[in-house]
Amino acid sequence: MTDLRFTNEKDASRYTLHRGDDLVSVLDYRDDGRSVAMTRAFTIPTFRGHGYAGELVDRAVAELETQGDREVIPVCWYVADWFAANPHRAGILQQRRPA
Repeated sequence: MTDLRFTNEKDASRYTLHRGDDLVSVLDYRDDGRSVAMTRAFTIPTFRGHGYAGELVDRAVAELETQGDREVIPVCWYVADWFAANPHRAGILQQRRPA
């Protein structure tokens, strides 16, 4: 996927993916300093069906893996499904703690 621009808009707590000047997909998150809860993945309806949400989640996870100081909590069903389809990336997931 060429001509895509990935950004982390920390002030808005969201990752974005642009194709040229067009915003195509958004991934909202909550960062508490230890973990990042990925709360909503959304692709603009006219751009759906091209894999943009998956590309956005992939790039966001790669950024967090590189930083190495946060775990991911997949609150959004799409993000949870993405991790299920990419089990080799599950090392960054927050482990459930016993109650």
